[in-house]
Amino acid sequence: QVQLVESGGGLVQAGTSLTLTCAASGRTLSVYAMGWFRQAPGKEREFVAAISRGGGRTSYVDPVKGRFTISRDNAKNTVYLQMNSLKPEDTAVYYCAARITVEVPIIYYEYDYWGQGTQVTVSS
Repeated sequence: QVQLVESGGGLVQAGTSLTLTCAASGRTLSVYAMGWFRQAPGKEREFVAAISRGGGRTSYVDPVKGRFTISRDNAKNTVYLQMNSLKPEDTAVYYCAARITVEVPIIYYEYDYWGQGTQVTVSS
């Protein structure tokens, strides 16, 4: 079993950047595909990005393509979400998630382990 802790959220202005970090403990991260999801008030949890366990494959939701980059450092048991050109509509609680699979899951119920979330607020 793996435990996930997100960090790096905050209040920023539109057009700026943030990097979210997901630190894992309890088991080596290299066996897990990892995903980032977000949930805004009153909305359903939304897929943002995912990365294969080796890091060679990634997937993004269309609104963040070209602005967000997911990456991982298995030696550090850490996954990152670099977010550039942030927009007010990116405001949400961001969660990282893990699943033991060779695939790159993009649906929330495909993931088995979740962090507690980190708030990202983008002001206009």
